[in-house]
Amino acid sequence: MILTVFRSRLNEEVEDEYKVLVPKIFALAETMPGFRSRKSYVAEDGERLSLVEFEDEQSQRNWALNAEHIAAKGKGRERFYSEYVVQICNVVRESRFTAKD
Repeated sequence: MILTVFRSRLNEEVEDEYKVLVPKIFALAETMPGFRSRKSYVAEDGERLSLVEFEDEQSQRNWALNAEHIAAKGKGRERFYSEYVVQICNVVRESRFTAKD
């Protein structure tokens, strides 16, 4: 599994516009072959965190090269983000637990 860790900070004046675009980009990601899941969070200090899982490196790469995603990334750099960090990680080990009722 490949995990994309995307940490960012928004420019304050663009939040309304951002809230319109992001659901569309997340919905697009969910249609990509190899997509597993995504979660997003906002920390108390305003930092945003998105975690996106893909089955394999090629699936993640296809997402990175998707034309609509590339356009959104450009808009993010030009307009939305004051800063961001992207980390693409190989998951070495995964453990799960689910309590039984």
